[in-house]
Amino acid sequence: MEPRIILIHLLIKLGVAAAVSSALVRSKEFKKLLFQEHRATRQKIYLALWMAIPIGLGVWIRCSVSSFLAGDLSLETTLLLGIMGGRLSGGLGGGLIALPAVLHGEWAALPFNVVCGILAGQLRRVAPEREDIWSFSPFIDLSIYRWIRRNLPVPRLFDWQITFLLTIVGLRFLQTEIWRFRPASIFSLESSNLWVEGAIYLSAVMVVGTELKIFNTVRIQNKLEEQERFLLQARMVALQNQINPHFLFNTLNSISSLVRFDPDTAREMIIKLATILRRLLHSADSFVPLREEVEFIDNYLDIEVVRFGRDKLNVIKELDPASLEVMVPAMLLQPLVENCLKHGLSPKIEGGSITLRSRLIKSHLIIEVEDDGVGMASAHLLEPDGLGGTGIGMANVAERLKVLYGDSAKMMIESQEGVGTQIRLPLPVLPNPEELMTATTIATAPAGKSLHKAE
Repeated sequence: MEPRIILIHLLIKLGVAAAVSSALVRSKEFKKLLFQEHRATRQKIYLALWMAIPIGLGVWIRCSVSSFLAGDLSLETTLLLGIMGGRLSGGLGGGLIALPAVLHGEWAALPFNVVCGILAGQLRRVAPEREDIWSFSPFIDLSIYRWIRRNLPVPRLFDWQITFLLTIVGLRFLQTEIWRFRPASIFSLESSNLWVEGAIYLSAVMVVGTELKIFNTVRIQNKLEEQERFLLQARMVALQNQINPHFLFNTLNSISSLVRFDPDTAREMIIKLATILRRLLHSADSFVPLREEVEFIDNYLDIEVVRFGRDKLNVIKELDPASLEVMVPAMLLQPLVENCLKHGLSPKIEGGSITLRSRLIKSHLIIEVEDDGVGMASAHLLEPDGLGGTGIGMANVAERLKVLYGDSAKMMIESQEGVGTQIRLPLPVLPNPEELMTATTIATAPAGKSLHKAE
Protein backbone atom coordinates (compact mmCIF):
# COMPACT_ATOMS: atom_id res chain seq x y z
CA MET A 1 0.00 0.00 0.00
CA GLU A 2 1.29 3.46 -0.86
CA PRO A 3 2.72 5.44 2.09
CA ARG A 4 0.40 8.41 1.56
CA ILE A 5 -2.64 6.09 1.62
CA ILE A 6 -1.43 4.60 4.90
CA LEU A 7 -0.98 8.08 6.38
CA ILE A 8 -4.52 9.00 5.33
CA HIS A 9 -5.80 5.86 7.06
CA LEU A 10 -3.89 6.80 10.21
CA LEU A 11 -5.45 10.27 10.26
CA ILE A 12 -8.90 8.79 9.76
CA LYS A 13 -8.15 6.32 12.53
CA LEU A 14 -7.49 9.16 14.97
CA GLY A 15 -10.76 10.78 13.91
CA VAL A 16 -12.68 7.54 14.40
CA ALA A 17 -11.15 7.07 17.87
CA ALA A 18 -12.08 10.62 18.90
CA ALA A 19 -15.61 10.27 17.51
CA VAL A 20 -16.30 6.92 19.22
CA SER A 21 -14.94 8.01 22.60
CA SER A 22 -16.85 11.32 22.42
CA ALA A 23 -20.06 9.45 21.61
CA LEU A 24 -19.58 6.96 24.45
CA VAL A 25 -19.09 9.59 27.16
CA ARG A 26 -22.43 11.14 26.26
CA SER A 27 -24.06 8.18 28.01
CA LYS A 28 -24.64 8.59 31.74
CA GLU A 29 -24.48 4.83 32.25
CA PHE A 30 -21.11 4.57 30.50
CA LYS A 31 -19.67 7.50 32.46
CA LYS A 32 -20.84 5.92 35.69
CA LEU A 33 -19.07 2.67 34.81
CA LEU A 34 -15.95 4.39 33.47
CA PHE A 35 -15.24 6.71 36.38
CA GLN A 36 -15.87 4.25 39.21
CA GLU A 37 -12.71 3.35 41.09
CA HIS A 38 -14.07 0.02 42.34
CA ARG A 39 -16.38 -2.10 40.19
CA ALA A 40 -18.21 -5.32 40.77
CA THR A 41 -17.73 -8.19 38.33
CA ARG A 42 -20.99 -7.37 36.56
CA GLN A 43 -19.94 -3.75 36.11
CA LYS A 44 -16.61 -4.82 34.62
CA ILE A 45 -18.47 -6.96 32.12
CA TYR A 46 -20.82 -4.09 31.25
CA LEU A 47 -17.86 -1.77 30.70
CA ALA A 48 -16.28 -4.31 28.35
CA LEU A 49 -19.54 -4.61 26.39
CA TRP A 50 -19.95 -0.83 26.11
CA MET A 51 -16.61 -0.46 24.36
CA ALA A 52 -16.32 -3.83 22.63
CA ILE A 53 -19.59 -3.61 20.68
CA PRO A 54 -18.86 -0.42 18.66
CA ILE A 55 -15.19 -1.31 18.15
CA GLY A 56 -16.11 -4.88 17.18
CA LEU A 57 -18.47 -3.39 14.62
CA GLY A 58 -15.53 -1.40 13.25
CA VAL A 59 -13.49 -4.61 12.95
CA TRP A 60 -16.38 -6.26 11.12
CA ILE A 61 -16.57 -3.33 8.69
CA ARG A 62 -12.81 -3.55 8.12
CA CYS A 63 -13.10 -7.25 7.35
CA SER A 64 -16.11 -6.76 5.07
CA VAL A 65 -14.89 -3.56 3.38
CA SER A 66 -11.16 -4.05 2.94
CA SER A 67 -10.66 -0.45 1.87
CA PHE A 68 -11.73 0.95 5.27
CA LEU A 69 -8.76 -0.08 7.40
CA ALA A 70 -9.08 2.86 9.81
CA GLY A 71 -12.12 1.27 11.46
CA ASP A 72 -9.99 -1.31 13.27
CA LEU A 73 -9.10 0.02 16.73
CA SER A 74 -8.88 -3.39 18.36
CA LEU A 75 -5.38 -3.11 19.86
CA GLU A 76 -5.85 0.40 21.23
CA THR A 77 -9.33 -0.25 22.65
CA THR A 78 -8.23 -3.48 24.30
CA LEU A 79 -5.39 -1.64 26.03
CA LEU A 80 -7.79 1.10 27.13
CA LEU A 81 -10.22 -1.42 28.57
CA GLY A 82 -7.41 -3.08 30.48
CA ILE A 83 -5.99 0.04 32.11
CA MET A 84 -9.42 1.50 32.88
CA GLY A 85 -11.37 -1.62 33.82
CA GLY A 86 -8.76 -4.15 34.90
CA ARG A 87 -7.83 -7.60 33.65
CA LEU A 88 -11.37 -8.94 33.36
CA SER A 89 -12.62 -5.99 31.28
CA GLY A 90 -9.48 -5.97 29.17
CA GLY A 91 -9.40 -9.70 28.48
CA LEU A 92 -13.14 -10.05 27.89
CA GLY A 93 -13.37 -6.87 25.81
CA GLY A 94 -10.35 -7.85 23.73
CA GLY A 95 -11.86 -11.27 23.02
CA LEU A 96 -15.22 -9.81 21.99
CA ILE A 97 -13.55 -7.25 19.71
CA ALA A 98 -11.58 -10.04 18.02
CA LEU A 99 -14.63 -12.22 17.23
CA PRO A 100 -15.42 -10.61 13.82
CA ALA A 101 -11.77 -11.03 12.81
CA VAL A 102 -11.78 -14.69 13.93
CA LEU A 103 -14.91 -15.32 11.85
CA HIS A 104 -12.98 -14.01 8.83
CA GLY A 105 -10.06 -16.39 9.42
CA GLU A 106 -7.78 -14.16 11.52
CA TRP A 107 -7.55 -16.69 14.36
CA ALA A 108 -4.49 -15.14 16.09
CA ALA A 109 -6.43 -11.95 16.83
CA LEU A 110 -8.34 -13.61 19.69
CA PRO A 111 -5.42 -14.78 21.85
CA PHE A 112 -3.42 -11.67 21.00
CA ASN A 113 -6.20 -9.31 22.13
CA VAL A 114 -6.87 -11.29 25.30
CA VAL A 115 -3.19 -11.17 26.25
CA CYS A 116 -3.08 -7.42 25.53
CA GLY A 117 -6.13 -6.79 27.71
CA ILE A 118 -4.85 -8.85 30.63
CA LEU A 119 -1.40 -7.26 30.42
CA ALA A 120 -2.92 -3.76 30.42
CA GLY A 121 -5.12 -4.76 33.37
CA GLN A 122 -2.01 -5.87 35.24
CA LEU A 123 -0.43 -2.49 34.52
CA ARG A 124 -3.47 -0.87 36.13
CA ARG A 125 -2.88 -2.91 39.28
CA VAL A 126 0.76 -1.80 39.61
CA ALA A 127 0.06 1.90 38.97
CA PRO A 128 1.23 3.84 42.06
CA GLU A 129 -1.67 6.29 41.69
CA ARG A 130 -4.82 6.24 39.56
CA GLU A 131 -3.99 9.76 38.34
CA ASP A 132 -0.99 8.29 36.49
CA ILE A 133 -3.45 6.48 34.23
CA TRP A 134 -5.53 9.54 33.43
CA SER A 135 -2.56 11.83 32.93
CA PHE A 136 -0.96 9.66 30.24
CA SER A 137 -0.19 11.93 27.29
CA PRO A 138 -0.37 11.05 23.58
CA PHE A 139 2.62 13.34 23.08
CA ILE A 140 5.67 11.19 23.67
CA ASP A 141 7.98 14.15 24.22
CA LEU A 142 5.83 15.36 27.12
CA SER A 143 5.78 11.89 28.69
CA ILE A 144 9.56 11.63 28.44
CA TYR A 145 9.98 15.21 29.72
CA ARG A 146 7.78 14.50 32.76
CA TRP A 147 9.70 11.28 33.37
CA ILE A 148 13.01 13.17 33.39
CA ARG A 149 11.58 15.84 35.71
CA ARG A 150 10.27 13.22 38.15
CA ASN A 151 13.57 11.35 38.19
CA LEU A 152 15.91 14.32 38.59
CA PRO A 153 15.41 14.82 42.36
CA VAL A 154 15.01 11.13 43.27
CA PRO A 155 15.85 8.61 40.53
CA ARG A 156 13.30 5.83 40.14
CA LEU A 157 13.75 2.71 38.08
CA PHE A 158 10.01 2.26 37.49
CA ASP A 159 7.88 4.98 35.91
CA TRP A 160 4.32 3.89 35.13
CA GLN A 161 3.66 6.20 32.19
CA ILE A 162 6.91 5.33 30.42
CA THR A 163 6.18 1.65 31.12
CA PHE A 164 2.73 2.00 29.57
CA LEU A 165 4.21 3.81 26.57
CA LEU A 166 6.74 1.01 26.06
CA THR A 167 3.97 -1.57 26.51
CA ILE A 168 1.94 -0.05 23.67
CA VAL A 169 5.00 0.01 21.41
CA GLY A 170 6.01 -3.51 22.43
CA LEU A 171 2.59 -5.02 21.81
CA ARG A 172 2.38 -3.21 18.47
CA PHE A 173 5.77 -4.75 17.59
CA LEU A 174 4.50 -8.21 18.63
CA GLN A 175 1.47 -7.73 16.36
CA THR A 176 3.84 -6.88 13.50
CA GLU A 177 5.94 -9.99 14.10
CA ILE A 178 2.87 -12.25 14.21
CA TRP A 179 1.71 -10.72 10.94
CA ARG A 180 5.11 -11.29 9.33
CA PHE A 181 5.20 -14.89 10.51
CA ARG A 182 1.52 -15.67 9.67
CA PRO A 183 0.08 -12.83 7.55
CA ALA A 184 -3.39 -14.37 7.25
CA SER A 185 -3.77 -14.99 11.00
CA ILE A 186 -3.97 -11.36 12.13
CA PHE A 187 -4.54 -7.90 10.72
CA SER A 188 -1.72 -5.36 10.94
CA LEU A 189 -1.19 -2.18 8.97
CA GLU A 190 2.43 -2.27 7.78
CA SER A 191 4.79 -0.40 5.46
CA SER A 192 8.32 -0.92 4.16
CA ASN A 193 8.99 2.81 4.61
CA LEU A 194 10.64 3.38 7.99
CA TRP A 195 9.07 6.82 8.43
CA VAL A 196 5.62 5.48 7.69
CA GLU A 197 6.22 2.50 9.96
CA GLY A 198 7.18 4.93 12.71
CA ALA A 199 3.96 6.85 12.07
CA ILE A 200 2.00 3.62 12.45
CA TYR A 201 3.56 3.00 15.87
CA LEU A 202 3.00 6.62 16.82
CA SER A 203 -0.66 6.42 15.82
CA ALA A 204 -1.21 3.54 18.26
CA VAL A 205 0.11 5.70 21.09
CA MET A 206 -1.87 8.72 19.86
CA VAL A 207 -5.15 6.81 19.69
CA VAL A 208 -4.79 5.52 23.25
CA GLY A 209 -3.68 8.92 24.55
CA THR A 210 -6.37 10.84 22.67
CA GLU A 211 -9.18 8.67 23.98
CA LEU A 212 -7.79 8.92 27.51
CA LYS A 213 -7.64 12.70 27.19
CA ILE A 214 -11.27 12.83 26.05
CA PHE A 215 -12.37 10.60 28.92
CA ASN A 216 -10.28 12.59 31.40
CA THR A 217 -11.75 15.89 30.22
CA VAL A 218 -15.25 14.59 30.96
CA ARG A 219 -14.00 13.20 34.27
CA ILE A 220 -12.61 16.58 35.30
CA GLN A 221 -15.86 18.25 34.24
CA ASN A 222 -17.82 15.80 36.41
CA LYS A 223 -15.56 16.57 39.36
CA LEU A 224 -16.07 20.30 38.89
CA GLU A 225 -19.85 19.81 38.77
CA GLU A 226 -19.65 17.69 41.91
CA GLN A 227 -17.66 20.40 43.68
CA GLU A 228 -20.23 22.95 42.54
CA ARG A 229 -22.99 20.81 44.03
CA PHE A 230 -21.08 20.60 47.32
CA LEU A 231 -20.62 24.37 47.27
CA LEU A 232 -24.35 24.95 46.74
CA GLN A 233 -25.18 22.53 49.52
CA ALA A 234 -22.80 24.31 51.86
CA ARG A 235 -24.31 27.64 50.85
CA MET A 236 -27.82 26.39 51.52
CA VAL A 237 -26.78 25.01 54.91
CA ALA A 238 -25.24 28.38 55.78
CA LEU A 239 -28.43 30.20 54.81
CA GLN A 240 -30.53 27.71 56.80
CA ASN A 241 -28.27 28.16 59.81
CA GLN A 242 -28.67 31.90 59.45
CA ILE A 243 -32.47 31.93 59.43
CA ASN A 244 -32.89 29.70 62.49
CA PRO A 245 -30.92 31.88 64.96
CA HIS A 246 -32.61 34.96 63.48
CA PHE A 247 -36.03 33.48 64.23
CA LEU A 248 -34.91 32.28 67.66
CA PHE A 249 -33.52 35.69 68.60
CA ASN A 250 -36.78 37.47 67.76
CA THR A 251 -38.89 34.90 69.60
CA LEU A 252 -36.74 35.06 72.74
CA ASN A 253 -37.10 38.82 72.68
CA SER A 254 -40.86 38.38 72.75
CA ILE A 255 -40.64 35.93 75.65
CA SER A 256 -38.31 38.17 77.65
CA SER A 257 -40.87 40.98 77.53
CA LEU A 258 -43.43 38.75 79.24
CA VAL A 259 -41.30 37.10 81.93
CA ARG A 260 -41.72 39.84 84.58
CA PHE A 261 -45.37 40.83 84.25
CA ASP A 262 -46.94 37.64 82.81
CA PRO A 263 -44.82 34.56 83.68
CA ASP A 264 -47.63 32.09 82.87
CA THR A 265 -47.88 33.39 79.32
CA ALA A 266 -44.09 33.38 79.02
CA ARG A 267 -44.08 29.73 80.11
CA GLU A 268 -46.70 28.93 77.47
CA MET A 269 -44.59 30.61 74.81
CA ILE A 270 -41.49 28.70 75.90
CA ILE A 271 -43.39 25.42 75.50
CA LYS A 272 -44.50 26.40 72.02
CA LEU A 273 -40.97 27.49 71.16
CA ALA A 274 -39.66 24.11 72.33
CA THR A 275 -42.12 22.43 69.94
CA ILE A 276 -40.84 24.55 67.07
CA LEU A 277 -37.17 23.92 67.92
CA ARG A 278 -37.80 20.18 68.17
CA ARG A 279 -39.12 20.27 64.61
CA LEU A 280 -36.11 22.27 63.41
CA LEU A 281 -33.61 19.98 65.12
CA HIS A 282 -35.14 16.79 63.77
CA SER A 283 -35.45 18.00 60.21
CA ALA A 284 -32.36 18.63 58.10
CA ASP A 285 -34.36 18.66 54.87
CA SER A 286 -33.85 21.59 52.55
CA PHE A 287 -37.26 21.01 50.95
CA VAL A 288 -40.56 20.15 52.58
CA PRO A 289 -44.16 20.02 51.36
CA LEU A 290 -45.94 23.37 51.58
CA ARG A 291 -48.35 21.71 54.03
CA GLU A 292 -45.51 21.30 56.56
CA GLU A 293 -44.51 24.91 56.12
CA VAL A 294 -48.08 25.98 56.89
CA GLU A 295 -48.12 23.76 60.00
CA PHE A 296 -44.88 25.37 61.12
CA ILE A 297 -46.40 28.84 60.60
CA ASP A 298 -49.38 27.78 62.75
CA ASN A 299 -47.01 27.08 65.65
CA TYR A 300 -45.09 30.27 65.03
CA LEU A 301 -48.27 32.38 64.93
CA ASP A 302 -49.44 30.81 68.20
CA ILE A 303 -46.48 32.54 69.80
CA GLU A 304 -47.12 35.81 67.98
CA VAL A 305 -50.80 35.76 68.93
CA VAL A 306 -49.76 35.70 72.58
CA ARG A 307 -47.49 38.69 72.02
CA PHE A 308 -49.98 40.71 69.96
CA GLY A 309 -53.16 39.65 71.70
CA ARG A 310 -55.81 37.36 70.29
CA ASP A 311 -58.10 40.28 69.50
CA LYS A 312 -55.43 42.12 67.50
CA LEU A 313 -54.06 39.41 65.20
CA ASN A 314 -56.28 37.55 62.76
CA VAL A 315 -54.93 34.86 60.45
CA ILE A 316 -56.76 34.01 57.23
CA LYS A 317 -55.83 31.05 55.02
CA GLU A 318 -56.86 30.64 51.41
CA LEU A 319 -54.92 27.53 50.45
CA ASP A 320 -55.55 25.38 47.40
CA PRO A 321 -55.42 21.76 48.67
CA ALA A 322 -53.59 20.67 45.52
CA SER A 323 -50.80 23.13 46.26
CA LEU A 324 -50.08 21.81 49.75
CA GLU A 325 -48.07 18.81 48.52
CA VAL A 326 -45.74 20.89 46.34
CA MET A 327 -42.16 20.88 47.63
CA VAL A 328 -40.88 24.28 48.75
CA PRO A 329 -37.68 25.42 50.51
CA ALA A 330 -37.84 24.84 54.25
CA MET A 331 -38.41 27.93 56.43
CA LEU A 332 -39.72 29.83 53.41
CA LEU A 333 -42.86 31.33 54.92
CA GLN A 334 -41.68 32.24 58.42
CA PRO A 335 -39.49 35.23 57.37
CA LEU A 336 -42.32 36.52 55.17
CA VAL A 337 -44.89 36.29 57.97
CA GLU A 338 -42.41 37.81 60.41
CA ASN A 339 -41.84 40.72 58.01
CA CYS A 340 -45.61 41.38 57.89
CA LEU A 341 -45.85 41.31 61.68
CA LYS A 342 -42.80 43.44 62.34
CA HIS A 343 -43.11 46.08 59.63
CA GLY A 344 -46.82 45.95 58.86
CA LEU A 345 -48.85 45.18 61.98
CA SER A 346 -46.58 46.10 64.91
CA PRO A 347 -46.80 49.86 64.22
CA LYS A 348 -50.60 49.60 63.86
CA ILE A 349 -52.22 50.12 67.26
CA GLU A 350 -55.44 48.28 66.51
CA GLY A 351 -53.60 45.30 64.98
CA GLY A 352 -54.81 43.61 61.82
CA SER A 353 -54.80 40.43 59.80
CA ILE A 354 -52.39 38.26 57.83
CA THR A 355 -53.64 36.33 54.83
CA LEU A 356 -51.85 33.25 53.46
CA ARG A 357 -52.73 32.19 49.92
CA SER A 358 -51.46 29.41 47.67
CA ARG A 359 -52.61 28.18 44.29
CA LEU A 360 -51.30 26.31 41.29
CA ILE A 361 -51.26 28.06 37.92
CA LYS A 362 -49.96 25.84 35.13
CA SER A 363 -46.40 24.89 36.13
CA HIS A 364 -46.03 27.45 38.92
CA LEU A 365 -46.93 27.57 42.59
CA ILE A 366 -48.09 31.03 43.63
CA ILE A 367 -47.64 31.85 47.32
CA GLU A 368 -48.91 35.13 48.74
CA VAL A 369 -48.47 36.56 52.22
CA GLU A 370 -50.52 39.72 52.73
CA ASP A 371 -51.16 42.04 55.64
CA ASP A 372 -53.42 45.07 56.13
CA GLY A 373 -50.87 46.97 58.15
CA VAL A 374 -49.24 50.38 57.71
CA GLY A 375 -47.65 49.50 54.36
CA MET A 376 -44.51 51.02 52.88
CA ALA A 377 -43.84 54.39 51.36
CA SER A 378 -43.28 53.00 47.85
CA ALA A 379 -44.03 49.72 46.16
CA HIS A 380 -41.11 47.92 44.61
CA LEU A 381 -40.09 44.63 43.09
CA LEU A 382 -37.57 42.60 45.03
CA GLU A 383 -35.49 40.32 42.82
CA PRO A 384 -33.85 37.22 44.35
CA ASP A 385 -30.43 38.91 44.35
CA GLY A 386 -31.62 42.10 46.01
CA LEU A 387 -31.97 43.09 49.64
CA GLY A 388 -34.77 45.61 49.37
CA GLY A 389 -34.06 46.98 52.82
CA THR A 390 -36.44 44.52 54.52
CA GLY A 391 -33.94 42.86 56.87
CA ILE A 392 -32.01 39.64 57.26
CA GLY A 393 -34.97 37.28 56.96
CA MET A 394 -36.27 38.66 53.67
CA ALA A 395 -32.76 38.98 52.24
CA ASN A 396 -32.17 35.35 53.20
CA VAL A 397 -35.31 34.22 51.36
CA ALA A 398 -34.26 36.21 48.30
CA GLU A 399 -30.80 34.66 48.34
CA ARG A 400 -32.16 31.14 48.75
CA LEU A 401 -34.53 31.61 45.82
CA LYS A 402 -31.61 32.72 43.68
CA VAL A 403 -29.48 29.73 44.69
CA LEU A 404 -32.27 27.20 44.20
CA TYR A 405 -34.19 28.48 41.20
CA GLY A 406 -31.91 30.97 39.45
CA ASP A 407 -33.88 33.39 37.30
CA SER A 408 -37.03 31.26 37.26
CA ALA A 409 -38.26 32.51 40.65
CA LYS A 410 -38.61 35.99 42.07
CA MET A 411 -40.04 37.74 45.08
CA MET A 412 -42.50 40.55 44.38
CA ILE A 413 -43.59 43.09 46.95
CA GLU A 414 -46.59 45.32 46.39
CA SER A 415 -47.30 47.85 49.11
CA GLN A 416 -49.44 50.90 49.62
CA GLU A 417 -48.92 53.19 52.58
CA GLY A 418 -51.80 52.93 55.00
CA VAL A 419 -53.34 49.96 53.15
CA GLY A 420 -50.93 47.05 53.57
CA THR A 421 -48.30 44.91 51.89
CA GLN A 422 -48.48 41.82 49.72
CA ILE A 423 -45.50 39.50 49.12
CA ARG A 424 -45.91 37.16 46.15
CA LEU A 425 -43.65 34.22 45.29
CA PRO A 426 -44.14 32.53 41.89
CA LEU A 427 -42.12 29.30 42.17
CA PRO A 428 -41.62 26.76 39.36
CA VAL A 429 -43.10 23.33 40.06
CA LEU A 430 -41.20 20.27 38.85
CA PRO A 431 -43.00 16.95 38.34
CA ASN A 432 -41.45 15.19 41.33
CA PRO A 433 -39.05 15.79 44.22
CA GLU A 434 -36.25 13.87 42.46
CA GLU A 435 -36.21 16.36 39.62
CA LEU A 436 -36.27 19.17 42.14
CA MET A 437 -33.25 17.64 43.85
CA THR A 438 -31.43 17.35 40.52
CA ALA A 439 -32.20 20.91 39.55
CA THR A 440 -31.00 22.39 42.83
CA THR A 441 -28.45 19.75 43.94
CA ILE A 442 -30.14 19.64 47.33
CA ALA A 443 -31.89 16.52 48.62
CA THR A 444 -35.64 16.78 48.96
CA ALA A 445 -37.87 15.53 51.73
CA PRO A 446 -40.69 12.99 51.30
CA ALA A 447 -44.29 14.07 51.47
CA GLY A 448 -45.84 14.26 54.94
CA LYS A 449 -48.47 12.06 56.53
CA SER A 450 -51.64 14.10 56.23
CA LEU A 451 -53.12 16.97 54.29
CA HIS A 452 -53.49 20.24 56.18
CA LYS A 453 -56.98 21.59 55.78
CA ALA A 454 -57.19 25.18 54.49
CA GLU A 455 -58.94 27.54 56.83
